[in-house]
Amino acid sequence: MRTGPTNNTTQMLIAELNKQNAPIWKRTAFELSRSTRQRRVVNLSRLQRFADDGEIILVPGKLLSAGELDKKLTVAAWNFSQKAAEKVVKAGGKVMTISELVEKNPKGEKVRILG
Repeated sequence: MRTGPTNNTTQMLIAELNKQNAPIWKRTAFELSRSTRQRRVVNLSRLQRFADDGEIILVPGKLLSAGELDKKLTVAAWNFSQKAAEKVVKAGGKVMTISELVEKNPKGEKVRILG
């Protein structure tokens, strides 16, 4: 029987995302309700390869620091490695939680899920 995440913070985030009307937040809630082993893990090299400069990227999983980044991106993720967050900021970008992104952009406009 599937129970979903047991972490209270994650459960509250999923509930918050499900209250939003934009389809991107419903999709993100679905991704976060997966087991931890099935969540997306994204390296900076993937952001470098597939994201455009100035884009808003959503990672419904963990962002890791493998690779280099020279684009100014706004990255929201469920979890970051400390080194990955430092590299994003060093490249001139911003790092935020998914909750902060929902608060700033409730309609989910110009946000791209990468993973």
